[in-house]
Amino acid sequence: MPPEVLEYLRTAGKAYGSEGGKKAAQNMTQVERTARAKKAADAAAKKRTEKRLAAAGTRKPATKPASKR
Repeated sequence: MPPEVLEYLRTAGKAYGSEGGKKAAQNMTQVERTARAKKAADAAAKKRTEKRLAAAGTRKPATKPASKR
């Protein structure tokens, strides 16, 4: 990508990136927000568990699968 385009995308991301989650939450029902929070909490717990097990030497840490581009 040309440097000008990258700079524009960085600027737009800094200006508007933090608004996405707030706007999404405004447009969701309470049930949808609860489901989204539960999914995030479960993912965080899984990540913490894998990290703890890897540190204890009982299991390798999970790696992200290679991107198929």
